[in-house]
Amino acid sequence: MAERSFAREVEHLRLGAGEEFRGEAILAITKGLLQAGVAYVGGYQGSPISHLMDVLADAQDILGELGVNFQSSANESTAAAMLSASVMYPLRGAVAWKSTVGTNVASDALANLASGGVTGGAMVIIGEDYGEGSSIMQERTHAFAMKSQMWLLDPRPDHACIVDLIEKGFQLSEASNTPVMLEVRVRTCHMHGTFVCKDNVAPAFTLEDALAHPQRDLDRIVLPPAAYAHEHEKIAQRLPAAIAFVRDNRLNEWFGPEDDSDGAPPVGIVLQGGMYNNVIRALQYLGLSDAYGNTRVPLYVLNVTYPLIDSEIVAFANGKKAILMVEEGQPDYLEQAVNTIANRQGLTTRVRGKDVLPMAGDYSVQAILAGIDAFLATEAPRLLGNRPPLPDARPALDLPVVARLRETVPARPPGLCTGCPERPIFAAMKLVDQERGAHHVSADIGCHLFSILPPFNIGNTTMGFGLGGASAAAFGRKTTGKRSIAVMGDGGFWHNGLTSGIGNAVFNKHDGVFVIVDNFYSSATGGQDILSSRASNASRKTNNPIAKAVAGIGATWIREVDRTYDVGRMKAVLTEALTTPEEGPKVIIASSECMLNKQRRVKPQVAKAIRSGTRVVKERFGVDEDICTGDHACIRLSGCPSLSVKQLDDPLRDDPVVTIDNTCVGCGNCGEVSEAAVLCPSFYRADVIHNPTWWDRARARVAMGLITYLQARRDRARPLAGAA
Repeated sequence: MAERSFAREVEHLRLGAGEEFRGEAILAITKGLLQAGVAYVGGYQGSPISHLMDVLADAQDILGELGVNFQSSANESTAAAMLSASVMYPLRGAVAWKSTVGTNVASDALANLASGGVTGGAMVIIGEDYGEGSSIMQERTHAFAMKSQMWLLDPRPDHACIVDLIEKGFQLSEASNTPVMLEVRVRTCHMHGTFVCKDNVAPAFTLEDALAHPQRDLDRIVLPPAAYAHEHEKIAQRLPAAIAFVRDNRLNEWFGPEDDSDGAPPVGIVLQGGMYNNVIRALQYLGLSDAYGNTRVPLYVLNVTYPLIDSEIVAFANGKKAILMVEEGQPDYLEQAVNTIANRQGLTTRVRGKDVLPMAGDYSVQAILAGIDAFLATEAPRLLGNRPPLPDARPALDLPVVARLRETVPARPPGLCTGCPERPIFAAMKLVDQERGAHHVSADIGCHLFSILPPFNIGNTTMGFGLGGASAAAFGRKTTGKRSIAVMGDGGFWHNGLTSGIGNAVFNKHDGVFVIVDNFYSSATGGQDILSSRASNASRKTNNPIAKAVAGIGATWIREVDRTYDVGRMKAVLTEALTTPEEGPKVIIASSECMLNKQRRVKPQVAKAIRSGTRVVKERFGVDEDICTGDHACIRLSGCPSLSVKQLDDPLRDDPVVTIDNTCVGCGNCGEVSEAAVLCPSFYRADVIHNPTWWDRARARVAMGLITYLQARRDRARPLAGAA
């Protein structure tokens, strides 16, 4: 079950020529693919393009009507390899993934694709996840595009521009026999807007045509001597063809005054297309543009950031005193390239950039505002008017300032959701560590990565998605000491962990412990189905148990815990895995459904049942204030956001007691942890009955009557006890 269903929105994909599309950019991108006559689509989910995969999955009927083949790829390498269909045949294909991690995974296939080149248009839609809100290492796609010579499109965040660039991107790919990348940032993907549609186009050349008439061209296969010829072909033929197409079709855009006849100073700004909105907002704050892009400063917007068009840069820079290169991220690839072009052409225009803008980090409006202000203050001060200069935003990176903030503002590390079924797994690991000492833990990408942070503080390394098992390979030799523990999720397991983790461990007789967290679907990326998903899927084969795959690859010591909330059971299985004399990998499959997605599904069902008058029992957990000692050990072994502390009015009890707030989902983990750790009996469970029956009410009256009687008897006995 995906995080979000687009079953209703995908009907907008049927809009025809002249009709107006309104909606999210992710849906607009899909519409652009259909208008461009794509024949096949694939990809792997990951922010910010997870919803693109969800849209494609929900649009199966529409894709089928057009003869478009869609596959949810096993990983990014699988998706990239799909594009090989465009090598020999005039088929347009597109794949999508999260970058740069996805690009790194797909690099082998992409390098071969770019070397041999393509006949049909091949496009990779990159979810460029860069900046403060990113969950990955801070790298850019630009370096890979240059390394393998794939053209990189960075469209201005505007629906019409993005959709047009998708169509032009396929044409560019075909004109230059080169695959292209189209990068869209997080904010762009979730932006809402409009554009005027064209009709969807069925592929002119279909997959059936390709199968019926197989083609084979040795010059496009990466083998000597063709591989050596590819390098020369890139420079002599493909690059000039790409430059000509970008120039002739004016894929890059110019905004603002063309000359200084209105008093505008001889300066300008060159920017990545994806930076356009933030640059306009910064200029708006400086009084140099309105909200609609009517700017007093000339802008040259690079919707194509690789290759650069020398003639366009020269035409824009010629006659200007200075230009500012707005390039998010490091290194300063574009700034260096623009400087080189200017120097080779003998221009006297100064190229500014990361001397006034941050070298690294998210280019927020504030960061761009400070950079443009500093640029104009020295190059065109009269544009700023008669006013005091704005404070430089760069001191925000000043380490002493950050240090002072850390002293004042408490750290708030990300953590697992309320009721997350992975929390008891790591609580059990902590309990094992208390008995047997700390273990080396190789972590993995996914929700379980939060175990590295408080309160668990478990995990020594993480090397990539599905590589938790492989990360422990160096510790695989049988010893008389402790065993290593490796953790991976079900999504990472099917991504590549089956072979790189478990298969590698079986082959090398790795004597370590492997914990596979099964959330019933790929929960971290939004709830997409995978091979082991427990639900039925009309267009995919699910319900393929992880245990069978692990056994099939040769593992023999396999244990399944099908309810991770049983902390005692989890602890016992972990202890057994760490102490058994059996050689080879010890595989534990810990399964429980992702609570966040479960609540998204169950809460509306429960609310509907309550409204309809159906009897519904909801479990609630609480803490008895009279019993709680205030040692907070339950919090240290859980960290659930619904657990908090409360100060009592009792002057004899200074320590606050634990309390459970209304966000509790009734998973019972806190009570399970307390029992497994033999902490305290202060946790209790209460059943809240909605729409009770007559029998429920009768039982409640009897129970309350008995409680009242016992309380009264106790109160009567107290004076007698005092007198004695």
